[in-house]
Amino acid sequence: MQANTPKIEKVARTFTGVVVSDKMTKTVVVQVDRTVTHSKYKKRYVRSQKYKVHDEKNEMHVGDVVTFAECRPISRDKRWRIVKKNA
Repeated sequence: MQANTPKIEKVARTFTGVVVSDKMTKTVVVQVDRTVTHSKYKKRYVRSQKYKVHDEKNEMHVGDVVTFAECRPISRDKRWRIVKKNA
């Protein structure tokens, strides 16, 4: 038994993106764009990924910029929750 071992806390990942769909109940789809540089040609291009994010109060609408974080699984596809709405 080890004494005085430091506790490791898991830091939740956070992303910022734009709401592209709000048609589901308590769920919004957020698109996150990131710029990637091609390894051979050194050209920069945009990669996009969509996440289903939990929105408990249905406050977010299409076009809103939001920050969301990782959480426990809420449904088959939802593993993210909204942290705040950005201006």
